[in-house]
Amino acid sequence: MGAELVEEAARRLAGVVERTPLQRNTRLSAGGAEVWFKREDLQVVRSYKVRGAYNVLAQLSEAQRARGVVCASAGNHGQGLAYACAALGIRGRVFLPRNTPRQKRERITAIGGDHVEVVVTGGTYDEAAVAAAADAIRTGATVVPAFDDLRTIAGQGTVALELVEQLVEQTGSPPDVLVVPVGGGGLLAGCTAWLRERHPQVRVVGVEPLGAACVAAALAAGHPVDLVDLDTFVDGASVRRAGALTTPLIAASGAELVQVPEGGVCVELLSMYASDGVVAEPAGALASAALTSVVRVEPGQRVVCVLSGGNNDVSRYAEIAERAAVFEGRKHYFLVEFAQQPGALRHFLDEVLGPDDDITLFEYVKRSNRETGPALVGIELARREDLAPLLARMAASPPQIELIGSDSPMFRFLLSG
Repeated sequence: MGAELVEEAARRLAGVVERTPLQRNTRLSAGGAEVWFKREDLQVVRSYKVRGAYNVLAQLSEAQRARGVVCASAGNHGQGLAYACAALGIRGRVFLPRNTPRQKRERITAIGGDHVEVVVTGGTYDEAAVAAAADAIRTGATVVPAFDDLRTIAGQGTVALELVEQLVEQTGSPPDVLVVPVGGGGLLAGCTAWLRERHPQVRVVGVEPLGAACVAAALAAGHPVDLVDLDTFVDGASVRRAGALTTPLIAASGAELVQVPEGGVCVELLSMYASDGVVAEPAGALASAALTSVVRVEPGQRVVCVLSGGNNDVSRYAEIAERAAVFEGRKHYFLVEFAQQPGALRHFLDEVLGPDDDITLFEYVKRSNRETGPALVGIELARREDLAPLLARMAASPPQIELIGSDSPMFRFLLSG
């Protein structure tokens, strides 16, 4: 795949999609490098996915358009397809896994209107993809892949073309480093395909969620493989199997590949919201989360992070804050065996908890026929360093106290709840 396919896609998309802003980020630039956000969360469907979807539909024959289109999506690709269907007058069906946030489901319906039908099926993107493929065989509709199609890849690659043009306009030179989120690999493959020919000096880094690193697994194996375990929290990038087309393109590109823990993504989501006024979805925070942890850049370098999407359900922020606190070592859960006598809780509050420790969960049922009763207690610390003193005070206190480890099923239940 060459740069000319990306440039042809850019011409098709002109006047159809937004030329999204490229904005310097003060918070991340304080570290010494000059960091910019490519704001694809401000795209017409709040993500870059419309670029690939429209580029596919715009090249269909009249016969293909008449038979309609179908796709599987974690949410954003479905919105892109819905927009393209409405714009081009093509009927489409979007298959979504059950973990797709309600906000994304509703947006697909709102964007596509009568042109699009939403089908919710399967527990993961890959299961939805199987259902979409079966539907295409049954109906004759054209499958519009979320990432594993050269037309999709070329459309996604227009992000790189556009941001380079913008940075040259604003600073006079292209970026030194480009950091992009990675799910199935379409955006990374498209960006590197164009940059290799037009600006080969740009260092490109792809960022996967640690719990859904399917491209890293494919590169290690030499071909796409299924991940045994898949963390679906970063729903826009939770793909079990990398693309058959994207994998060799990425392998040949020389791009670096790193992974960020889901908790680290949550920390960055909260920072983006509090400091930058940006409401990103988890996948949208992958690039900048990597920049604050695993990607090293030099002072003075110009770095562009692709903020890939902003389709986040605000109801998820409670879970995001919880995951961030756990990741930072500030949130912990304990089982406390309280003596069933007056003053036991008061002693715990006065002698065990520190002045800045906050009880965020307390579940206790008194049993009159027992001397002690267990309580489930969640404690949030002001600082990670406060844990050791807290544990020392717990060891010296009368109640028997057990720290619930992060590998415990109970801990996972509490976090998901």
